[in-house]
Amino acid sequence: MIIRDRTPHLVLAVLPDAVQARLDALRRAHYPPERNRAPAHCTLFHAVPGMVAAELADLLARLTAQGTPPQARIDRVIDLDSGTALGVFSPDLIMVRETIADHFHGLLTGGDAVPPRLHVTIQNKADRPAARTLQRALGASWQPLDLRIPALAVHRVVDGGWQAAGTWRFRR
Repeated sequence: MIIRDRTPHLVLAVLPDAVQARLDALRRAHYPPERNRAPAHCTLFHAVPGMVAAELADLLARLTAQGTPPQARIDRVIDLDSGTALGVFSPDLIMVRETIADHFHGLLTGGDAVPPRLHVTIQNKADRPAARTLQRALGASWQPLDLRIPALAVHRVVDGGWQAAGTWRFRR
């Protein structure tokens, strides 16, 4: 079967509910409201081609069925110049991502074809002084947060918005 879907697919690390709520609150407080169209998220891939969507779903189902939830730590404040992110350190999640990247070698482009800097953006498109102010405030108060990634999710990117395409939970 030939799949002609060219819609990019995002692959995200799902955050535990309490962490998601905390990071969403930070994002609502610091992200320009007119641009804040998505929840806080940790992106593994920005644009897996839609033509391999079924293959991606099969691969994620196998990976999550075989693996335990990856350990991660949200451990630092990252300067995005006109924004602020929180860094995610997770060798386990990087290994999962590398497996997916190896599987789709040759189909990935741009930032998806190079090793990632895992993070959760909580502020973007801000002026530089506002970004620096938030970075200083968070830098002074942020305590590393240890967590397990319960699942991977895929969203289709349509007209700049996200359409949920599936969630695959790691076995416990």
